[in-house]
Amino acid sequence: MSLRRPLGAGAVVAIVLAALNLRPGVVAVSPLLGEILAEEGLSATAGGVLTTLPVLCFGLLAPVAPGLARRVGLERALFGSLVVLCLGFALRLVPGIAPLLVGTLAVGSAIGLGNVLLPALIKRDFADRVGLMTGLYSMALSGGAALAAGLTVPIATATGMDWRAALASWGLLAVLGAVVWAPRALRSTGVVATLRPPGATPADAVRSVWRSPLAWAVTVLMGTQSLSFYAVNAWLPEIFVAAGRSVAVGGWLLALTNLLGIVGSFVTPVLAGRMRRQRGIGVVIVALITTGLVGLILAPDAAVLWVVLLGLGQGGGISLALTLMALRTENAARTSELSGMAQSAGYVLAACGPLGLGVAHDATGSWTAPLVLLVVASLVQGVAAWFAGRDEIVR
Repeated sequence: MSLRRPLGAGAVVAIVLAALNLRPGVVAVSPLLGEILAEEGLSATAGGVLTTLPVLCFGLLAPVAPGLARRVGLERALFGSLVVLCLGFALRLVPGIAPLLVGTLAVGSAIGLGNVLLPALIKRDFADRVGLMTGLYSMALSGGAALAAGLTVPIATATGMDWRAALASWGLLAVLGAVVWAPRALRSTGVVATLRPPGATPADAVRSVWRSPLAWAVTVLMGTQSLSFYAVNAWLPEIFVAAGRSVAVGGWLLALTNLLGIVGSFVTPVLAGRMRRQRGIGVVIVALITTGLVGLILAPDAAVLWVVLLGLGQGGGISLALTLMALRTENAARTSELSGMAQSAGYVLAACGPLGLGVAHDATGSWTAPLVLLVVASLVQGVAAWFAGRDEIVR
């Protein structure tokens, strides 16, 4: 594979390792959520708050990331986010609900920065391989989610760890990521600032992005697909437990969803990067997600089929949104600004997912209404993908 800059395979490995750390801190909570709620005496609504906090942090911290990258450089900002992620995992070891919440806020804040910084880094260093590198990046996102969903409970069972230690164990991956990024941070410079067009100030650029209809289409696409992803990852095991399956089976079905997400995550950006318009891909992705959700409502016994379709669609959804952030911009600075906008407003919207499903379940006593809400969100995602998939650049 030829790279635009002579960074070699080490740069690819570092990006993939960073991406692997952007989901376990959130997804690992889901298989343990029933145990957490029971031990702490919390309701489903409170569980929704717990799973919503990191997603809300993604949105609130996203606008900070471009400015941080301009001040200290992309590599140093990423290293700092990994250090904060390690601290967040460590806080989850402390008994009590307060340390759990604070640790969750730290984890969410760190991931929120990484979500914005990595697409900008890919645009800067792999401008001629955006599709391939975004595929590897989003594949690593889905891979990290799959590992957390499938291995958290088995690891806890095999080692005798309680749920706090099981959650914190994923901090080892964050430590490895910080170690790999440390030397890159030491020799980095604020490259993003040098890529800004002459005469343009950061404030001017950010304002122009927020006024762009195309940028808003990418933002709604990012928000609706993230709403679906985090709501499913928060509650899918509990949905299956309510249907009579064990906690372990629910965790494995969630892992299967994320494993299939790896396929969708890799294939989608490779195809999208070769096309001028990505509308057709967006329609296929939404059809997969909608079919999977409707299937869970109408024929839950065929759960494996529905989670396969859901996983393929959700993996494709996140990678399409990330790819469009690069394809609809002309340089790394612009990608960082669009990424900041899409992930700021998008994740604030997405935060409604886990909490909204918990509230809907408490109000109705079933999972049918929550799943119907996700079907509506997928249809909105389809409309956004249609507009975001046209061949234009955010000016």
